[in-house]
Amino acid sequence: MEIGFDGIIGAGGGFVELNDGMLYHKTVPASEVRRMVDFFDQHGVDFYLESNGGLFASKNFLPHVERCIYGDIANDPDARRRKEEQPHPFIEGLIYGEEDLYKTDVNKACFLQSDKLSFAQIKAEFENAFDTIQCTVPQFGDDSGELMVPGVHKATAIEALLTHLSLPKERTIAIGDGLNDLEMFDYCAVGIAMGNAKEELKAVADHITTSVDDDGLYQAFRTFGLI
Repeated sequence: MEIGFDGIIGAGGGFVELNDGMLYHKTVPASEVRRMVDFFDQHGVDFYLESNGGLFASKNFLPHVERCIYGDIANDPDARRRKEEQPHPFIEGLIYGEEDLYKTDVNKACFLQSDKLSFAQIKAEFENAFDTIQCTVPQFGDDSGELMVPGVHKATAIEALLTHLSLPKERTIAIGDGLNDLEMFDYCAVGIAMGNAKEELKAVADHITTSVDDDGLYQAFRTFGLI
């Protein structure tokens, strides 16, 4: 791969690529994508769809996510300055303006906190079709979350990769910060929580490193002899 890795597990475990070849890919059924898009649009919930073709944002996602990350850009000069001086790669990488969000290769969906619906209400709506995980990105709000293909998570992807490579899970080290890392920590031989990780994840970690902004990955790699 261009950035130097020989493989990647993406989409919260829904996608595995190894040496530029696709090993594993689980997608949301088209009928459920349509239902999800229609429901979010009807209730004014801002979201984006993650697919191998890109991250497709809903109509009002951009101004909402900018408020989440930078603050009140319209009225706060400091927020505007932060936006100008610190452009966020996630925001710049999203695809905006798509009229048709009924995509056929959706891995998962992420939604921002809404003043219209609580996380519990969204979870109840989709509990028979998706695994719903709360607040995987803290900046998106406590009632934000993501919708995953049922039974698909990072541990299932790691297991598929290990089977393909004929490697034991005793060779695995997991590093994470969110609730969507819980299954991975339970499965892998070692679980390392970032210093900024959710408390529920820290509680089951074998080791806690420093925060992501304080060289946490580097410190973890050094501690466990990876570099």
